[in-house]
Amino acid sequence: MHATDVAQTCHVILTTSRLRDYLSDLDIFAVIYAALIHDFEHSGTTNNFHIQTQTELALLYNDRNVLENYHVSAVFRITSESEFNIFEKMPKEQYQEFRTAVIDMVLNTDMSLHFSQAKIMKNLIAIPEIIDKLKALSLLVHCADIAHPCKEWALHKEWSNLLSEEFFRQGDRENELGMPYSPLCDRNTVVLQQSQIGFIDFIVEPIFVVLGDMLDKMMEHAVGAKVDGDDGEKENEGETKRESIDSCEGIQIPVLRPWVVHLKENKENWGKELKQLEESKESAKAKNEKKTEKTDGEANLPEQSRNGQEQNGGYSPSSFESIEFIDRDGIDESEPMSSGQTEV
Repeated sequence: MHATDVAQTCHVILTTSRLRDYLSDLDIFAVIYAALIHDFEHSGTTNNFHIQTQTELALLYNDRNVLENYHVSAVFRITSESEFNIFEKMPKEQYQEFRTAVIDMVLNTDMSLHFSQAKIMKNLIAIPEIIDKLKALSLLVHCADIAHPCKEWALHKEWSNLLSEEFFRQGDRENELGMPYSPLCDRNTVVLQQSQIGFIDFIVEPIFVVLGDMLDKMMEHAVGAKVDGDDGEKENEGETKRESIDSCEGIQIPVLRPWVVHLKENKENWGKELKQLEESKESAKAKNEKKTEKTDGEANLPEQSRNGQEQNGGYSPSSFESIEFIDRDGIDESEPMSSGQTEV
């Protein structure tokens, strides 16, 4: 399901930005294909977990982009078999170009490369030269991979819950193995609302600003090239598109950024939930303290008085039902906050 979500997000970005109109069919195929396979047979654990536990995959790929290397390698091994070889009719040179692009895009979904990708792209945007197409498409796929905060609230919250639960299950395994918890993997301490606000503020929002600026620059160049080349031959349409995206002349046409609205709304919604959670914890804490004071006070009453209160229901089991859930610092475990991240 995540694969189709990422592929659909790539399609939306390519379409709304109009970048699709200036890429070759091979480029577009590579983007969608990379999105579909980028987490093939994912283990449900992070690269760091594989490295720390020295799994076969970590040993095979020398602790480098462990899962990403596995995902793309496994898929190309399958398609190398004759019965699954969907690339059989593709010219060898074209296939090699496609394979190189897909490998690069999948490897760059490794979250450990997130900040370096952002820095490299900022530098490319700041200079007058063209933006390397493969670096641009790799950033696009990476952004799509972590784009659930850019979707409407119901979708974003559902993905947040699913990813959090995946992290928590890794944390459970780490606990069983006597390992320290990885970030966001301890179900006893992580507050989903806080983690998602941080994810939006420090990861998603900044990289999508870079993505928008990158698309602006690419479209400026592409549209200019299209205008300059309108009278050209159209026999090799795919080749024309590839050349147009690498041209430096153009006009400024800002790209639509539909993700901005949802990012703002989702951060506000998490803030509201966090406020409600904190108020609920404070209320539960106050009730608990009040009941504790009452219990301590009645413990000092004469035995006859205590018996009288017991007969009136002062110590019936139902009196404590409202505070039975107070455990992990007052968080209600009888009804999970949001049963509950990539790639990141």
